[in-house]
Amino acid sequence: MSAYVPPGWPPGVHPPGSEDFERTAQAWLLDTVPPDYRLHGVLRRYPLALAAMAVHHTRACVVGARDGYRTARTELGGALPPHALDAVLAAYRAEGGRLVATARAADLVARALRGEVFTPQLQEAAPPGGRRDLPGREATASAPRQGTGPGTEERPAADGPDGPGEDQLSARRMAAGNGAAGPAERPARDATVKARKAAAGQRPARDGGASRRKARPSDKRAAAG
Repeated sequence: MSAYVPPGWPPGVHPPGSEDFERTAQAWLLDTVPPDYRLHGVLRRYPLALAAMAVHHTRACVVGARDGYRTARTELGGALPPHALDAVLAAYRAEGGRLVATARAADLVARALRGEVFTPQLQEAAPPGGRRDLPGREATASAPRQGTGPGTEERPAADGPDGPGEDQLSARRMAAGNGAAGPAERPARDATVKARKAAAGQRPARDGGASRRKARPSDKRAAAG
């Protein structure tokens, strides 16, 4: 299993902890700094010192490129034709991107020489152009609802894991008596109720209004005597 190297690691430099890491790192750093740096033996004996000087040098180059880009029109606008000035600005942009990448790589090499161990980060494993959902969350949870927006009403989707559909909800409301009657239905319903009450009041009492009760044994003997 190959050792992990973070994004921006310089090409040609072996991973930290490998046998040729320091040798390849030193060769890359010497190509990054000005050639006169090779004249100093201390930088060859101590790769970490060379890395520290490379970090400062590359950062200074980034700052210089940014300052030059900001002042190019003022410094060169009166001496160069417009198309040449545009080419100078394009060169600053291209070299600026390269210098930023070199400064980042020098910083990574310096950190590795100090013994830092790099591990994969969560954001590096995220799919490009997408987001990482929480564990257990289904893909339908992030889908936009249909029928939403100004001037529209939200309507439930068809039956599925998220709940019943529109037809089932309407049937349940009607069965439970939750649907309110419209204005045109209320008078007819009230008239029907009143008619039922009037009919119940006009019914004759059972047995001519006399309440029926069960005959007792004493009443039967009195009638027989």
